[in-house]
Amino acid sequence: MSAAWTLEDAERHLLSLELFGMRFGLDRMRRLTTALGSPQERFGSVHVVGTNGKSSTARMTAAILEAHGLRAGTYLSPHLTSFAERVRVGDRDAEPDQFAAAVQRAAHAAAKVDRGLAGDDHVTQFELLTAAAYLLLAEAEVEVAVVEAGLGGRFDATNVLRSRVQVLTNVGLEHTRWLGPTIAHIAQEKLDVVRPGGTLVVGAGLHPDAAALAEAVGAERGARLVVAPEDAEVPLLAAGTFQRRNFAVALTAAEAWLGEPAQPEAILHAAASTVVPGRFEVVDDAPTTILDGAHNPGGMTALAEALAAAVHGRPVVAVVSILDDKDAPAMLRELLPLCSAVVCTASANPRALSPATLQSLTQQLGGPPARIVADPLRALEEAREAAGPDGVALATGSIYLVADLRGGGAAGRQRSRL
Repeated sequence: MSAAWTLEDAERHLLSLELFGMRFGLDRMRRLTTALGSPQERFGSVHVVGTNGKSSTARMTAAILEAHGLRAGTYLSPHLTSFAERVRVGDRDAEPDQFAAAVQRAAHAAAKVDRGLAGDDHVTQFELLTAAAYLLLAEAEVEVAVVEAGLGGRFDATNVLRSRVQVLTNVGLEHTRWLGPTIAHIAQEKLDVVRPGGTLVVGAGLHPDAAALAEAVGAERGARLVVAPEDAEVPLLAAGTFQRRNFAVALTAAEAWLGEPAQPEAILHAAASTVVPGRFEVVDDAPTTILDGAHNPGGMTALAEALAAAVHGRPVVAVVSILDDKDAPAMLRELLPLCSAVVCTASANPRALSPATLQSLTQQLGGPPARIVADPLRALEEAREAAGPDGVALATGSIYLVADLRGGGAAGRQRSRL
């Protein structure tokens, strides 16, 4: 019998699978979960899809269910410093040794699956990680797992669940290479997770094309459609106006699972205790220092709204890094009007745009003065100095930048895409 893997062994193996890239389809995932005894069938689930807000909504939904006495788990993506952060039971990340053991078991099963696949087809990183997560959640004997899709829905590895509640947070133009060129195409891919007879919860203000498709898919599959309110009207620990919308969606999803209105004390407890790392996360003061992983135009719009409500006229100096497959001009158009200066940098991810490109875009868009500081940590230091003790220093544009600033980017996330 092979020696037990450590967390470092598990992460090394997961990173090695990036060499195979992303390969859509559910056949490998179905074979893999079957080889592992179909762990996803040992717990109930809420399946969360959407363009933005998935992680926050998943965490909040699980917290509300946990506050009602249910043993709840979550599966999230991406992570900031360790793959083990993606699997949570209650309010705790997976224990390193348990996570490593689950990855090791999934890897052994994947090796058997790979031998039965044609050509150079292989179980992917995300498939193996998702299978390991389902193992962990089943072994933890959770009653309900809130599972965040990685990309899209139809062919996403998470879509082997028989979920009772499905959640569509919102739909924006992202990953068009894989999901299609329009809101309707992307919504169709995400809404494929809707199960016959399930309950589909959608966020307020859904794009009209996505809203029409949600109604059509719900009717076709006999699923009940519930539109969440804009705000749950409770005080939140999680900062940012966009988190109020996310909590409203989470509360609606939790009530759909419970089949009855949530208990007021449970709502208040979940609202007051749920934190979301890297989402409008205030990490220091004098100056106020905020990390936010907004990585697409919709996310940046939400960040700009939250920032405008929080800064009260104080100077904002933004540290920015954006990946080369994102709509950087659209993102900067949302952010730049709120900034007094910009520091252009590059995360450790090899797909990060060069700081010089970001500086040029900022100038072309008529933005504030922009300088280049290649190292993210030094860039944040200079942003804090420029903002002054009464100002605001913000780091945004990529979750990879946030990971680097929290100390885990280069080691654990350099090549991960989900």
